[in-house]
Amino acid sequence: MKIDPLSSAAKIACRFLTPLFLSCALVSPLFAQSGPAVEPRKDYSEVVAALRPFIERELAQKNIPALSIAIVDDQQVVWAQGFGMADPKAKTQATAETVYRIGSVSKLFTDIGIMQLVEKGEINLDAPITSYLPDFRPKNPFGTPITLRQMMSHRSGLLREPPYGNYFEPDETSLTKTVASLNDTELVYAPNTHTKYSNAAIGTVGYVLEKHSGEPFAKYLKKSVLDPMGMDHSSFEPDPKIVANLAKAEMWTYDGLSFQAPTFELGMAPAGCMYSTVYDLSKFLSVLMAQGKTPSGGNLIQPATLAEMWKPQFPNPGGRVFGLGFVVRPFEGHRLVGHGGAIYGFATTLDLLPDDKVGVVVFATRDSANAVTDRIGAEALRLTLASRAGKPVAAPPATLPVPPDFGRKVAGRYGTGPDQSIDLTYLEGRLYMLPTQGGGNKLELRKTGDGDDLIVDGLGGYGQKVKVTSEGLQIGDSKPRQKINVPMPSANAAQKFKGLLGEYGWDHDILYVFEKDGVLQCLIEWMEFDALDPVSDNVFKFRGAGLYDGERAIFTRDASGNATQVQVSGAVFKRRAIGGVSGGIFRITPLKAIDQLRTEARAAQPPAESGDLRKPNLVELVKLDPTIKLDIRYATTNNFLSTPIYSEPRAFMQRPAAEALLRAHKKLKEMGYGLLIHDAYRPWYVTKIFWDATPDDKKIFVADPSQGSRHNRGCAVDLSLYDLKTGQPIEMVGVYDEMSERSYPSYPGGTSLQRWHRELLRHAMEDEGFLVYSYEWWHFDYKDFQKYPVLNIRFDQIASK
Repeated sequence: MKIDPLSSAAKIACRFLTPLFLSCALVSPLFAQSGPAVEPRKDYSEVVAALRPFIERELAQKNIPALSIAIVDDQQVVWAQGFGMADPKAKTQATAETVYRIGSVSKLFTDIGIMQLVEKGEINLDAPITSYLPDFRPKNPFGTPITLRQMMSHRSGLLREPPYGNYFEPDETSLTKTVASLNDTELVYAPNTHTKYSNAAIGTVGYVLEKHSGEPFAKYLKKSVLDPMGMDHSSFEPDPKIVANLAKAEMWTYDGLSFQAPTFELGMAPAGCMYSTVYDLSKFLSVLMAQGKTPSGGNLIQPATLAEMWKPQFPNPGGRVFGLGFVVRPFEGHRLVGHGGAIYGFATTLDLLPDDKVGVVVFATRDSANAVTDRIGAEALRLTLASRAGKPVAAPPATLPVPPDFGRKVAGRYGTGPDQSIDLTYLEGRLYMLPTQGGGNKLELRKTGDGDDLIVDGLGGYGQKVKVTSEGLQIGDSKPRQKINVPMPSANAAQKFKGLLGEYGWDHDILYVFEKDGVLQCLIEWMEFDALDPVSDNVFKFRGAGLYDGERAIFTRDASGNATQVQVSGAVFKRRAIGGVSGGIFRITPLKAIDQLRTEARAAQPPAESGDLRKPNLVELVKLDPTIKLDIRYATTNNFLSTPIYSEPRAFMQRPAAEALLRAHKKLKEMGYGLLIHDAYRPWYVTKIFWDATPDDKKIFVADPSQGSRHNRGCAVDLSLYDLKTGQPIEMVGVYDEMSERSYPSYPGGTSLQRWHRELLRHAMEDEGFLVYSYEWWHFDYKDFQKYPVLNIRFDQIASK
């Protein structure tokens, strides 16, 4: 469940009000804050002047639709502002009043609800959980009972996700059913022995509140925790008045898929289903900085209780350290407490420096953008500390995109063995780094200046320095890894996983299972790659300390040996069907009859063009080299429209593009491969037929005739590879013209051999001046396409022209 990304937290501090603060507070006390923004207080003007352009740069570079931020100095919001669009389609500006889903920051409020009862003597953190939930009995082979303290500090040993009400299933199961489903699970680790983040645990903590109070959890939390702080725009349930101002969030994938985030409620609401604004979380920070005092003068919680919540509960060398709910860590020599949150399209950072009485809240509307919200929050605190110390206040310099020549040169594998190697991939102007055997996120690398030094800077992380030198790839101060050749994978490498590979789950959250270097791997929650070590033919254990540390992937097969589902943690992912593909051909139902579309297209006119365009010089590809083979599907019924569109199977390109393709073909021949051409020059009227026949949700796979396509200019080619010895086409991850994510050039699924061939084709074409299209591994555009006109002549007219 992605409501985990515990932000580099920071929280809380108290000091007496200075005369300057008192004068400001009289004008604009915290509890009176409202409106779309709060202009920076005078002593924060320099900090905000540095932060604003930095935030705008981050949003542009990372394609984040909206972001809201507030800085809190003790009892006052000293700056609050929104950036970007809360609803891009409606052109609604993000403000400080925009509502966001805050993910795992919700856990802090659930834990405070428990601590209020601890103060009253009604709850004992160290009593067995069965003292409060007698029917709560997950299988515990270790004997040691689970306690609330362990649950709140992630030492209970419970799995990450419950069978019902988990992060994935959109059925909005009740909290009662969610917690009850944990009785069908078994502890992953013995209680109190291992720090393992568990959303299921905090969901159970919230259920203790519900059972103890006799009230629904959301209503109890609002009355006991949110209302006393004046958090009127926050709730653990979708109050219509609150969610009316909810931002629209965006999901994305490494390979280029994007869609609007789902908004269903989770059964384990106490772990991550709260809605809030930067104003309301600012009130929370101020209450923490007032040692639990609320704006009305009451006590939300006692100072000694806060001190206990901010105290590390258990050691966790090399990992995150938890208090009770709060993450606790150092920040530039200061104590920081806080939490981060991520839930379908939303990212949150709440950080507080309690001893310095300054905190920050940052929200963003792009999935898993926590590295960005964390960094912005950290910069806000760093600049504030610098300003207070009289030091220079300046945002960090911008990083730079990796140039194509450098990116292609350094791309490859570095290391001495599978467990130690790193893959660098360069595609569409971005360089990425990923451990060969999974174990984390795919991290973007950017340049730090004019030299070759690199730094991790993307949605998935920031700060790790990387160098590529003559000695190899150096990450931080580690020993350089030498660049190694990746030989063609064995066709047998994936055989032992036959029946398991594929996609599982829901449209909003797909689990990809694939083979890489002879190891079964998965990509889960869109972002995390994990190696799976076999326990048996159908059971695999997650390797490493990722989201599903210590847990298993359990496959269920049908009589033919194909997996029908896989269970990860408590969630069951059903196999997803490959739609539209039969007999190796992808097909759709055209929106209109093809004969009608053909008549309309031939009567239409291509877009008018002007400028100094080159004279066309189309060359027939097979005449350049007879080993260039044709498989022109559009001259047959074996195409996505199931109707012949061309009258004859021929392929032409502008001469410079054709000659470049020939060079790529000759290099591939040396390796035993030839080019198999599916399409090249395409008359404009055919582009119009394709566009008008294709449903809107698949139009990224066809060109807009109002713009003309690169095929129309004779500078695009659809192609694959074939084996020179056998003459047989090479199997790729997806089939030609398949209108699905499997067609994306960096789609993670399939086998090592399929992806190796896909990359071999791409590199051969890129070396000769072609670029692959973002959504089709087979489509390549020649670099000079914009210099040629859109053409609308048939194949039989080319010679005469």
